[in-house]
Amino acid sequence: MTRHPLFGLALAAFGALILTPDTLFMRWSGMGGFQMLTWRGLLMGAVLIGFWLLRGAQGRRALLSRAGVAIILCHSANATLFSLGVAAAPVPVVLFGVATVPVFAALFARLVSGEATGRATWIATTAVLTGIAIAVFGREAGGAGLNRASVLGAVAGLGVAAMLALTFVIIRHARAVPILPAIGSGAMLAGLTGLGLSGGPAAAAAGNVAAIAVSGLFILPVSFFALTQASRHTAAANVSLLLLLETVLGPVWVHAFADEPLTGPMILGGAVVVASLAVYITLDTRRPVPFAATGGQADALPPP
Repeated sequence: MTRHPLFGLALAAFGALILTPDTLFMRWSGMGGFQMLTWRGLLMGAVLIGFWLLRGAQGRRALLSRAGVAIILCHSANATLFSLGVAAAPVPVVLFGVATVPVFAALFARLVSGEATGRATWIATTAVLTGIAIAVFGREAGGAGLNRASVLGAVAGLGVAAMLALTFVIIRHARAVPILPAIGSGAMLAGLTGLGLSGGPAAAAAGNVAAIAVSGLFILPVSFFALTQASRHTAAANVSLLLLLETVLGPVWVHAFADEPLTGPMILGGAVVVASLAVYITLDTRRPVPFAATGGQADALPPP
C-alpha cells in the first residue's frame, strides 16, 4: 500500500508529541525512582508483549539469540536510568542528555561495526556536551549552581542515550529479532527490578498510581509504536529531529504544571543542545550515511 510522503512525518510528529508529557506524569505520580520504574516497566512490558502475542508471537527463536538478549538488557538499563534520573534530578537536565542518542549511535556504529564517524559527529558531540555543561554547571543570580542532583541527572540522561544508541546498532545487524517482545521483555525486567528494590507491592503503590499508569499504559506504548512505524515511511533523521520535541516541550510542561524551576542556564544549555543536534541531523539528510549515524531506522525507539 502506497502512503503519502507526509504520512511518515505526521506519524512521527504524533508519536513525539504523545511522548512530551511523559515526565510531567512522572512528576504528578509523586513516586520515587524505583516505584516509577516498577509501574512503567511492568505496564509497558505487558502492553507490548500482549500486542506481540495477538499478532502471532513470531520470532521467538531470534528473541532468545545473543542479539535479542542484548536488546533486552539495553532497554532494561535505559528504562532504569531514566526513571532514577528523573526522580533524582531536574527534568531538563535529564532530557538534554537523552537527546544525544544520534551522536552516541554514530560512535557505537564505529566501535561495533567499523562504520566511519565523520568530523560532523565529533563537532556535534563537543557542542551538545557543552550545552549540557552549561545546564549543569551554570549559576544563576541567587542560584545554587552546580549540585549533585544535576550531575546525576546529566549522567543518567547520557546513560539512557548510550543504551538506546547501542540498541539501534544491534538492531541494525540483527533484523530478525522481533522488536516488540524484545523491548517489552526489557521493560518487564526493569519493572521487576524496580518492584524488588522499591520494597514490594505495597511500597510500589504509594503515590499517584493513576498518573504513572497513564505513562506505562498509554504514553510509552503508543509513542513507541507510532515512532517505530513512522521510520518505515520517512527518513530516520526526520524521526530523530522530531524527537527533539520532547527535549523542548518536556521541561516546559513540567515547569508549567508541576512548578519545577526552569533556570536561565538550563534554557541556554538546552538551546545549544537542540540547535546542535538539529543542524547535525539536518546535514546528515543531505548525504548518504550509515544506518546508525542517523540514530535508527525502522527500529528507532523513544526514551523509555
